[in-house]
Amino acid sequence: MEPIRIATAQFENRSNDKQYNLQKIRTLATEAKQQGAQVIAFHECSVTGYTFARHLSKEALTDVAESIPDGESVQQLIAIAKEIGIVILAGLFEKTADDHLYKAYVCVDGNGLVAKYRKLHPFINPYLTPGDEYVVFDLLGWKCGILICYDNNIIENVRATALLGADIIFMPHVTMCTPSPRPGAGFVDAELWKDKVRNATLLRAEFDGLKGRSWLMKWLPARAYDNAIYAIFSNPIGMDDDQLKNGCSMILDPFGDIIAECRTLGDEIAIATLTAEKLQLAGGHRYRNARRPELYGNIIAAPHQSVQKVAWLKESK
Repeated sequence: MEPIRIATAQFENRSNDKQYNLQKIRTLATEAKQQGAQVIAFHECSVTGYTFARHLSKEALTDVAESIPDGESVQQLIAIAKEIGIVILAGLFEKTADDHLYKAYVCVDGNGLVAKYRKLHPFINPYLTPGDEYVVFDLLGWKCGILICYDNNIIENVRATALLGADIIFMPHVTMCTPSPRPGAGFVDAELWKDKVRNATLLRAEFDGLKGRSWLMKWLPARAYDNAIYAIFSNPIGMDDDQLKNGCSMILDPFGDIIAECRTLGDEIAIATLTAEKLQLAGGHRYRNARRPELYGNIIAAPHQSVQKVAWLKESK
């Protein structure tokens, strides 16, 4: 495989303002192309905004959602990709002819839709239907997968996607800076963002501490290291509805090392060159080949009652 240059982005989206968000995507995609990127990845629901959807009725969410690939937003993404000459990955709510709603993420190029993935563990709105399959696709000679936000917290999803052949897993998120039972978690005061220049030191301390990046570092490098994959993490920065998000979009290599990261308090891209040799040099490659699924296959596959609790949904209302 030839080396591939990928950009991950962070920007402050506007709730249910698709044209504004698509223009931001265009601007950052242009910047990435100018810096030699072949691919750019944006965060979960980057086209639509995310957190505002927790308040929506089924009818209202249906109005926000679009069909894929025929909907206007995906068609605009394809047009932008063709105009700039770059592959774009972005997220939005999807609706289908049989009245289902999904949290979707698409990969497009100038020729059309390359891949579509539906979030396996959606929780922002009760009317969303969980996806029911992993997705692995070819992109510029590389095998790629997609897992959206909470999907990555269930470690089996990352391992399954890697075992299906993914060398790169795109991990779009809207995460961090929300309450949780874990020590140090919580919201970051949105008032700080109103004057982010004056409050830069406080914001960076909050964003990098246990409310944000320090928590991310407890698990994200392990997903890349254990599975010997490149992880493309994308996250918004700034206000998403009434919640402040901390960005920190980054790219990790199969050693679990961060090779590119957004560190400003604003819209930004980070670009890395991915090379094939790391995929087999990394320890995770050896560990995957040393597996003995005959010992635990039935244990992992045993039925159980799935329980998903998200405390911040109630606390933020």
